[in-house]
Formats: sequence, structure tokens, C-alpha cells
Amino acid sequence: MSWPSIPAPPDTPACGPPVSVDGGWVVTRHADVVEVLTDPQCVVPVASGGPPGTLAWLRGTVSRFSGPDRHPDRRTIGVTALARLDPEELRDGAARLTEIQLDQGGDRIDVMERLARRVPLMVLAARLGLADPTAAVPAVAAVAAAYHPGADPATVARADGAVAVLLAMSPPAPAEVAANRIGLLVQACDATAGLIGGATRHLLGASAERSTGDLLGELLRLDPPVRASRRVTTAKLRLGGREIGPDIPLLLRFDAANRDPAAFAEPDRFLPGRPGGSLTFGAGPRGCPGERHALALAAGVIDVLRRRCRPTDAPVGYAPHPTLHVPTSIEVTV
Repeated sequence: MSWPSIPAPPDTPACGPPVSVDGGWVVTRHADVVEVLTDPQCVVPVASGGPPGTLAWLRGTVSRFSGPDRHPDRRTIGVTALARLDPEELRDGAARLTEIQLDQGGDRIDVMERLARRVPLMVLAARLGLADPTAAVPAVAAVAAAYHPGADPATVARADGAVAVLLAMSPPAPAEVAANRIGLLVQACDATAGLIGGATRHLLGASAERSTGDLLGELLRLDPPVRASRRVTTAKLRLGGREIGPDIPLLLRFDAANRDPAAFAEPDRFLPGRPGGSLTFGAGPRGCPGERHALALAAGVIDVLRRRCRPTDAPVGYAPHPTLHVPTSIEVTV
């Protein structure tokens, strides 16, 4: 087949030197983003914490929002939990559950609702020891909707209740272990769903000669489910020819950096097998430890869809949370 060019969404900024916006800086070039991700003077905004069992407690306890003094130990908790999980077994589990969903879904199925937001979380929750993986799915989605700053009070209140639900169904463990186990599920929620949604848009017609894993690797660059991340400077630094002072927020645009013409020849063209370089899973000491697991879960779903399904003419899209749902429909071939 002829591999397509996949245009960037209209709100993707062009690559260039860092730009000052609203008291912070937007970073778009691949080399600059990598420099920030690997510079110990650029740190993640730290969450302050809150009463035990609440969203604020979860954010204050997971490695994702921990400062440099707490992050390594908390990250180790997640890495250790993931080390017990075989990515190939996760892929097989996701494929089996996808088959079941297709068998029960009639001749059409809403990919985002029935598969992307459900299958990976059910498989991962079961392997992490949660007592009711099915009930874990809406609870994790509620937490994910409020995980980053800026959620409205009603969304935060729903997340507080969901954290309590997830703790109740989790195996007994010290607070940090329990929180970081839940954190793995929350981190996987939208990113894996977005990857599956993107694959449904772009990969169902791909030649069977190309492995799903290779296809997903390039898709991560062109249609990243995580489009940006934030850091804060702790000291004066020079980045991309710009002088940036301390205590300045940085917005790292992965979507722009993944199409940087200085890093990728034909940056908008889908070229499976091209060496990696996508920044979707981050880089440096805070790079996502679950990249192989997320790719395996997504591949298990997409393997089955490539074999059994074809796209309809219905609009295809991805919304990050159920309340912003945009259906992705597929028609099951007989």
C-alpha cells in the first residue's frame, strides 16, 4: 500500500525556538524538548497532597507528581510492579477480551467505549490484583478526568469517590504502594485509549505484512495520544538560544517535536520501520516505565481489529474522557 501523509491537527504549533507565552515558555523543537526532559534543573510541578484516600492524596503520593527527593523511590514501586507483568501476556489478554467484545457487539461496535477505554484497563487491573477489574474501569476514568490541575469541583469530587473505590478493591499494601499501583492504571487510561483510537483511524487498512507493533511505533509520533507535558525551571538556563529564568513554567509540545523537520525526514509521512524518536512516552529519568506494556495492550486490541474489522464511513475521533465522547465506529466483517 502507499503510506499516507498524516497532517498535524490545526492547533499543533510549528517547530521553532522557545516562545514566551503568558509568563511561561512553549518548547516545540525535538532537541529542545529532549534537553528539558533530561535536565535536572527542569522539574515536574509537585502536587501538595491531601487527606488520605482522596484525589489530592493520590496526586501527592504518586511518582508522577513527586519532587526530585521522592520521585526515584516512588518510581521504583511502579517499575517493580510492571516488571512482574509480561507484555506478551498482556497482549494476549487484550486480544482475548477484544474477541469477546466483538462477539457480543453485533455488526458494529463503538471502539472507544467498548474497547479502547475498557479492554486495556480491565486487563491491567486484573494483573495488578484489583478485585473487580470491570468496576475499576469507570473509577479509573473518573480519576483520570481530574488527574491534572484545572478540573472543576464536581469532577474532583467524583475523582475523590473513585479513589476510595479503587483503594477498596486493591490488595492490601502500604499507602505509597497502593497509590502508585492506582497511578499506573490512571497513566494508562487515556494514553492507551488514544493510541487505540488513532490506530483505528489510520491502521485498519494497513498491509498484513507490517506488524502491529511497527505500525504503532510510528503512529505514536504522528498521532500522539499525549500531546504535551509541563516542567518548571529551578535555575536560570539557556534553551534553544533563549535565556530562561528560574521558576518559569515550560510547556513541552510533543506533537510539534514529533514532526520536527530537523529530526525527521518527511516529518508528516507515515513510514513504518523508521528508527524511533517519538517523545510521546517522555525521556530521561521521568520517561514512562510502562511504554512496552501500553504498546502491548494496544497491539492486542488492534491485532484483532485488523483481522476482523473494517472502518465505516462514520466520523472517527478521540475524546480524552467519557464526558467528551466522540464515537469511533467499525463494521465487523463476516
